[in-house]
Amino acid sequence: MTVVALGADHAGFALKEVLKGWLIAQGYDVVDLGTQSTESVDYPDYAVAAGSTVTAGKADRAVLVCGTGIGMAMAANKVPGARAAACSDAYTARMSREHNDANILALGARITGRDTAIEILETWLVAEFAGGRHARRVDKIVELDRSRDQESPDAQTR
Repeated sequence: MTVVALGADHAGFALKEVLKGWLIAQGYDVVDLGTQSTESVDYPDYAVAAGSTVTAGKADRAVLVCGTGIGMAMAANKVPGARAAACSDAYTARMSREHNDANILALGARITGRDTAIEILETWLVAEFAGGRHARRVDKIVELDRSRDQESPDAQTR
């Protein structure tokens, strides 16, 4: 069974709850990392929690929701091994899986309606990494994480 971690800030809370209900109804195991209300919170906290949950193998994939999906994707991509894609349509969601092997989907609650968000999520969940020429490119992304880990602390703060 595929385990999907969910995270959202206050702007994404309501859509996260909709997606959680849909995932459960489809038979996915869900790990809800919060937030649990519309009270203002800082999205990087949830992005890092979701990225770490995926890279530690506690979830197969993660879905993050904030106002636009951009901030969540940016923060999640700071977690080595996380490949987060902010998607606003089913095509980009499918391509993020087939070509980039994205393991985190970021959605924008302020720009994506409920039905579209479900369509994006469903497309993203069923799409498979195509491998082939795309594997070489994803390997280069993975190598960026490795080289970043080997840099000195001073180099990482520039």
